[in-house]
Amino acid sequence: MANHPRRRRRILPVLMLLVLLAALFLRWSNTALQVTRFDPVFRRLPEGFEGCRIAVLSDLHGASFGTDNERLFAAVAAEEPDYIFYLGDLEDCFRGPADGYPQQVAAGLTAIAPTYYITGNHEWAIGGVPALKEALAAGGVTVLSNQAVELERNGGTVVLAGIDDPNGYADQKTPEELAAEVYARYGDAFWMLLAHRNDRFPARYSLLGADLVFSGHGHGGVIRLPFTDGLLSTDRTLFPSYTAGLYEENGSVLFVTRGLGNSGPTFRLFNRPEIAIVTLHKS
Repeated sequence: MANHPRRRRRILPVLMLLVLLAALFLRWSNTALQVTRFDPVFRRLPEGFEGCRIAVLSDLHGASFGTDNERLFAAVAAEEPDYIFYLGDLEDCFRGPADGYPQQVAAGLTAIAPTYYITGNHEWAIGGVPALKEALAAGGVTVLSNQAVELERNGGTVVLAGIDDPNGYADQKTPEELAAEVYARYGDAFWMLLAHRNDRFPARYSLLGADLVFSGHGHGGVIRLPFTDGLLSTDRTLFPSYTAGLYEENGSVLFVTRGLGNSGPTFRLFNRPEIAIVTLHKS
């Protein structure tokens, strides 16, 4: 019996060290940026877009990586992307908007490459979306609100379309109506779609005919464990799919980024903030 207090005194420092290491690992998991690279191949891709590098960002939720997000901008710039696609949830409805944050992000990203933006569900939950879009556009960001534009590179042309989140106006243009407009105006061109919600790809977005869809929203499944696609959806369901990387359904390819920030009290585990670099290739 006399040895028990001595044993507890030996165990206590070990437990404290383990708790400290766990806390440091959790902080690292949520603040250490990770660059991931993907190389999808498309038969229909115009020759001019062979090797086109796209930095795909999403779900900042008001986070800051370094002072004024300088670590984020430096990491994106180091990848020398041709374009930057930002897929919504710039700010977080639980924390509310921060003064100057959209302007800061717009200035940092557009200084690197042409930047295209769509809304996520949190922008609409916060409110003031028209003013937010105006601020981003004034900073040089191309805001795609249920519309499409042409991108040109090395003599080739593709179409980029973007839809507002379903949390937007009840009478907004539907994805199907936008797809019909794309075909009516651009014919059978190679086209890409920016659509915030990853979970709407299999039953809806994959049926629109886009060659490549970019989404965020899923936060990589929040916690990523071996042999899973993610542990928890943003709707708090277990083992969601379409949470990270490349997928294909109905002849359409989906790319989902794990995103950068966290919403409200959530945290990441084995799922570092992601800067995704998608390089397009022609088969």
